[in-house]
Formats: sequence, C-alpha cells, structure tokens
Amino acid sequence: MTEYMKDTVLAEFFDNYGSGGDIACYFAPGRINLIGEHTDYNGGHVFPCALPFGTYIAVRRRDDAVLRLSSVNFPKDGIITTDIRSLTPLSDSSWTSYVKGVIWAVLDRTDSEITGMDIMIGGDVPAGAGLSSSASLEVAVGYMLSDQFGLGFSNQEIALIGQRAENDFVGVNCGIMDQFASAMGKEDHAIFLDTNTLEYDYVPLSLKDCSIIIANTNKPHSLNDSAYNDRRRECSEALKEINAFLHAYPDSDEASAGDIDALCQLNQEDFDRVKECITDPVILRRARHAVTENQRTEDAVKVLQAGDIDAFGKLMNASHVSLRDDYEVSCPELDLLAETAWTIPGVIGSRMTGGGFGGCTVSIIKNSSVDEYEKIAGEKYREAFGYDCTFIRGAAGDGPRRL
Repeated sequence: MTEYMKDTVLAEFFDNYGSGGDIACYFAPGRINLIGEHTDYNGGHVFPCALPFGTYIAVRRRDDAVLRLSSVNFPKDGIITTDIRSLTPLSDSSWTSYVKGVIWAVLDRTDSEITGMDIMIGGDVPAGAGLSSSASLEVAVGYMLSDQFGLGFSNQEIALIGQRAENDFVGVNCGIMDQFASAMGKEDHAIFLDTNTLEYDYVPLSLKDCSIIIANTNKPHSLNDSAYNDRRRECSEALKEINAFLHAYPDSDEASAGDIDALCQLNQEDFDRVKECITDPVILRRARHAVTENQRTEDAVKVLQAGDIDAFGKLMNASHVSLRDDYEVSCPELDLLAETAWTIPGVIGSRMTGGGFGGCTVSIIKNSSVDEYEKIAGEKYREAFGYDCTFIRGAAGDGPRRL
C-alpha cells in the first residue's frame, strides 16, 4: 500500500505541478487508541499505537513565498494558493488549515528561512473516522518541513507543533495523544504515554492468537462541530470546583499538595472524597470518566504486560460503558458495534476509539472468530442503519519518515 499511495501522490504531483526539480516524498501514520479516551487533555495516561497507513506528501521547494496545495482526496478543490507570510489563525475551515497551521507554528518557532512550496497530499486514513487523519497530516507536514529546511526538530517536537497548529490555528482544543502517537510510533508496540509529563514507554503488543480489528461506522465525526470542546470546558469546570473545595478546606487530606492541575492527578479514592463538591450531575459524570478511565488505562497496561489479554479486554469494555454513559460521546452506531461484539465468542474486548460522536470501534478478537464477528456485526449494522460499516485489520506501525 505504501508504494501504491506514494506512486499515486507523485503522479498527481506531476499532473498538477510538473515533474522538474527536486521532489521528495514523506509519510506519517494515523493512530488507533486501545484505551485511554479523553484523558489526554485531563493530564492522564493514554495507550495508542501508530497504524501502518496514513498521510503521504510530495513536495518541491520554491524560490518565492507562494504555497500551492492540492490533495488526491479532494480533487475538486484543485490547487489552493496562498502566501506563507500571510497565514492567519481561525480563518480557514478546509483541510488546508492543518497544513497552513503547521507551517504557521513552525515559522513562529524558528528563525530559519522557510520558502514557498508545491505540495500534493494523499492519504488512506478514512477522514472523520477517529483514526487521526488530521494529526497524521500535521505530523507529515512537520516532519517534511524539518527535513526540507534542516530545522532539526525531534519527533516529539513535531508532535507538539502539530498540537499547537490544531489548537491555535485550526481551533480544535485537542490534547497531545494523536500527534504523539503518529510522531512516535514504533512497529509492533503501543505507547504508554503520561500526557501530563510526556514520559512514555513502548509496550510490546503481544496479542498471541488475536488481532486488532477496526470497525468504521462510516458516520463521520467532526471535532469542530461536535461537543468535543464542550467536554473540555466541563472538565475544566469540575477541576475549578475541586480546587475551590481544597481552598475552602485546607486541612483536608487532598489539600496537602495544593491545587491539582488536572483531573487525572486524582485516583479513584481521592475523587470519591471530593466528588460531593461538584454540584452539577453532568459535570460530575464527566470528571468521573476522566478519573476512572485514567485508572483503567494504567491497569490495562499492567495486565497486558503480564500476558492477561482477557483482563485487558474487560477494561476495554468498561471504557466504552464509561464513554457512553458518563462522558456521553458515543452514538447508536458505535454502541451497536461494541455491544454486538461483546456477545460474540472470541471477542476479547471492544470499545469506541477517538473523539466520539461517530468514527470507529476497536476490538481485540481471536483470529478464529474474526470472520464471524465481521459477518454478524456487519449484518446487524446494515439492518439497523441502512448502510454498511467497514472493517479494517489493524497493526502497530512505525512513525513518520522520508520515503
């Protein structure tokens, strides 16, 4: 697939911009999150892995400041032209804002000269599926800029640049997980990341006789148009109320360390002692999800390292229930796929993955049961919603690279 996508992007580059000059190609992967959802902006742990498919870029530097962008995936858009000296945050809602945002963030970070470019982009991450097509694009552009202009950014720096672009230029208040997973991916490993400190460990994905199966609802989600930013606001409100309580009762056990900076600094026991200070039941549920999901993620990594795949699967299932009931970011399509999976022998665990409100589920399934799962889940989905979901065989892949 890599060579096919590279050749496709190059062919479109030649058709749009001509074949002369020094043309380079780059790749950055999408990601799947196995557990740890909506914890990254709450200072918690996540457990994603990079995927073997993602975003491909062909680029040729120019001698002026003109930026020309086009995409295999959006052929009707044609060539979009702008000046890299006039990039303005929050001014563009198209796919090009992710490219422009990274360039803008890089320009703000370095004194090195960045010239204009001709860029062709293509990707095999389904857009809106919750597999981080946007982060894949951001990381691919960041890696390309670092290589083309000799900026020397580490992959971790590239992840942070991508996050800043999405937060401050695109206007999506995302955490660091998606960009970090794409930039730091390692084949056959997932990343156990503390989003508060950016400390991380690579954990081998030893799934024995099981596979990772992604089920795409084909119901796109849009973080801009969804309640994603509302969830961040609700978590901030919960944190504010907890810290107000700690100030009001300075002799409490929880107050000994002063204010907490993020909900996931609380363990379950700590949260149970302070939760009564959160007066709004909706805000309480949001906070409870953040705290319990962080604990589930820590526990999931421990049982996986111990070789207990069944326990890992049960934690995946509990994660979906919490996302459905406490965080309310699931939807009927995701629920049907996850809940159907739970009834099929050989399915170890299944949950929604990504921001929610559509997108995908991720399941760990015994290889001998994959066909049965896809048949049953596919038939039930079509009967319920009138169109097909699609299934993708997942695997842990490497991070960005020049092709």
